[in-house]
Amino acid sequence: MTRRPASFTLLASAGEARTGILHLPHGDVPTPCFMPVGTRATVRGVTPTELHALGASMVLANTYHLWIRPGHEVIRALGGLHSFMGWEGPLLTDSGGYQVFSLREHTTVTEDGVRFRAPLDGAYRTLTPEVAVEVQEALGVDVAMAFDECLEWPAPRARAAESAARTTRWLERAQKARNAPERTALFGIVQGSMYPDLRVAHAQELSGMALDGYAVGGLSVGEERETMLELACLTATHLPPDRVRYLMGVGTPRDIVEAVLGGLDLFDCVLPTRSGRHGQAFTSVGRLNLRNACHARDPDPLDPTCACEACTGFSRAYLRHLVMSEELLGRRLLTLHNLSYYQHLTTRLRAAIADGDATCLRGLREESTRASKPA
Repeated sequence: MTRRPASFTLLASAGEARTGILHLPHGDVPTPCFMPVGTRATVRGVTPTELHALGASMVLANTYHLWIRPGHEVIRALGGLHSFMGWEGPLLTDSGGYQVFSLREHTTVTEDGVRFRAPLDGAYRTLTPEVAVEVQEALGVDVAMAFDECLEWPAPRARAAESAARTTRWLERAQKARNAPERTALFGIVQGSMYPDLRVAHAQELSGMALDGYAVGGLSVGEERETMLELACLTATHLPPDRVRYLMGVGTPRDIVEAVLGGLDLFDCVLPTRSGRHGQAFTSVGRLNLRNACHARDPDPLDPTCACEACTGFSRAYLRHLVMSEELLGRRLLTLHNLSYYQHLTTRLRAAIADGDATCLRGLREESTRASKPA
């Protein structure tokens, strides 16, 4: 019998919220966990050493982009993605389904897969469930995501039902295409658009397929935030309790706390790094825009509760100066701070759940709401 490359140990729960450990070939991942996004095999402006120092335990990269450039065979020949990017911890790769969604005006979707013209070189390619598995196994990642069909919102109910059914059929093909099931885990993705009954039915269907882990996809595509959170948490309650539950592409600090309280374990989003590059910082007192003139003479740190380099070494006035001067150091420091804030938030969530500390969880909910709004 093939040994599973991924397993999940539940350590404690508080209501629906859970803390545990995701065991993977390149190390253990404490959950709840936020994965910094390294789309092209790099978290922009941040070194692997810095990521480790910030407390990151797992990083996300993207199948589509690495398939296009430099190519999975190049990365395989250079020792795999871990060696290529200098990250020794666990890696998860998205299948490319969201990128296909974002390029939908230039794609043709059939039962076989998705044919598209890559903006990088203008060449036509076809991404199928089998190709997605081949590329991710060649990269040597810990977790491969099955290729799915992600829909825009609004989407007709009949279209959403067919998309979920196609995602299941593609998942079955992905399972058959695996050549390294002992080395690379395969996670399935629940679809169903914004229809609660379709989400529940698809979650229950995938739960019967004995996958290594499960993801909630197809959200944060234009719907209201409350709808997104309600559907994510509803879906989580219909996924196996002994498998990790991954909410894809979400979100703000408030989104993450609410999703954790609803039973989800694993998260990724470009928001902390993208916001840092644009002069914004998530803090315990609110979201700061360093471009605002009120910070021009402000001697205070970004966040008095944060121990990152940006907060302990520099004032808001200096960081604003860097942002307004378009200095790379400003982008780097704000990115490092935002990632540090997200990691510290999930660390505190794990501790509060382990202690059954309802007061602390309420406090984190209040803080995350503040941190997600302009100060």
